[in-house]
Amino acid sequence: MSEEQTEERDEEEQDQGEEGESQAKRRAREVAEAREKAQEKMTELEGKDEPPTDLEDWPSDEGKYITYGGAEGDHSYAEGVEQKLGPSELRRFEDGSVSISGKKVDNPEDHKADPIPGGPTDPNAAGGPEKSRKRARGDDD
Repeated sequence: MSEEQTEERDEEEQDQGEEGESQAKRRAREVAEAREKAQEKMTELEGKDEPPTDLEDWPSDEGKYITYGGAEGDHSYAEGVEQKLGPSELRRFEDGSVSISGKKVDNPEDHKADPIPGGPTDPNAAGGPEKSRKRARGDDD
């Protein structure tokens, strides 16, 4: 290969490298913009009095990867918007009982949310909750 051919090849590789770099920079900028937009959406949700109760009201774009209330360690559960989600010390047991801060509550139903529509505990789902459990196990009739 002549010196002239070597120089041409080097110039072509450099042009391709610059083009690839600009594509990488463009993609990085797009990802950063999407993340910023998602963070704005999540901040808007946090500013409301109550968190959304329907799954459809939560972000379905990049926002679903942003933690409600900010990153872990920025503040305690009681200091942030996470407290809107309920008591941090709430524990559920297999027998259906509920405790908060280690004390059993008198009426566990007070701390029970509505079932997710179409979910395995939704009594209005096609076939009811037992049918949904069977489908999940693979025991469909």
